[in-house]
Amino acid sequence: MDGTPAITIAKLSKRYRGSRSLALDRLSLEVNSGEVYGFLGANGAGKSTTIRTLANFIQPTSGSASILGHDIVTDSVAAKRHIGYLPGDVALYPKVTGKQFFAYMLELQPPKHKEYLAELVRRFDVDLHKPLDALSKGNRQKVGLLQAFVHEPEVLILDEPTSGLDPLMQEEFFKLIAECKQRGAAVFFSSHNLSEAQRICDRVGIIKEGKLIREQTIDDSSSLGQPIFRVTFAGDIPTRLDSVPQLKIISKADAYTVIIQPKGTIAEALAALSKYDIREFSSQKIDLENEFLEFYGDKS
Repeated sequence: MDGTPAITIAKLSKRYRGSRSLALDRLSLEVNSGEVYGFLGANGAGKSTTIRTLANFIQPTSGSASILGHDIVTDSVAAKRHIGYLPGDVALYPKVTGKQFFAYMLELQPPKHKEYLAELVRRFDVDLHKPLDALSKGNRQKVGLLQAFVHEPEVLILDEPTSGLDPLMQEEFFKLIAECKQRGAAVFFSSHNLSEAQRICDRVGIIKEGKLIREQTIDDSSSLGQPIFRVTFAGDIPTRLDSVPQLKIISKADAYTVIIQPKGTIAEALAALSKYDIREFSSQKIDLENEFLEFYGDKS
């Protein structure tokens, strides 16, 4: 499957029965092998719906998606062979022990390396001898993580994977993600933690009301870490500001205020802005939190 994206989502839409609005609205994106993709959005934006659709727990209304070329609906059995999946709310067999749980799970999908489970148990300090319903939320989360990773899948689909983990376990999770990337696995995960996403992702997508409204590459040459200007004009935002070649309009905070990034040098951008009547001006460096809040309407 050389050259085939690990995850392909094409104009995927989902409308739940009885709802007038779309939970997903023509969502399209790709994730490549060896790439970590963070999927960001507020509660209700469509993150979990996307993940549950990819895992074929719910059916799309229209559009398509595939895992390593296998359609999630028409070829779901083959697609699932390549997936490690962690739901947002981990539900485990309550009365069995961790040892019994993994004995069953590894019968369903044998691991590539038999000793890998013992390594993960040691790294995440998992108690396999207690019934799963006797574990704390954080320890149940660790069991959920292990079942997603233990068979070393080519594609990992994770919904809020660090929820309930203490800082030490979060660090171990970050190391595990780096190892999966190194061996060529694709990782697609949702998160509310913007600093976490900026730390471990190659790219992020921001979803709002079921629509992908922004994709951002995270590397040394990306716009993250570059200066941005918050400019409030004396009157309405100039109508032709978005056509000024020295300026990139990131978003409009209100009728008078715009967030701008220089396309060239800072001096060129300031020279272009000097032609307008400006009431307030501030400069800062852009990061994921800036982008997220701008797109979600934070005007503070």
